Amino acid sequence: MRFDLPSDGGGGTDLRWTPLVAAPLPESSLLGHMSKRLNQLINANLRYTFGQ
Repeated sequence: MRFDLPSDGGGGTDLRWTPLVAAPLPESSLLGHMSKRLNQLINANLRYTFGQ
């Protein structure tokens, strides 16, 4: 997993995460499942941890 925190141009930052996988790439259905699960773990659970 690669996390990038670029400037948003207004004094804050954006969070961009990129999953890194070894070749050969998984099928698109598995990539979709992995992306959805990672989104849940990274975004939803993180917000819940901080009470948002």
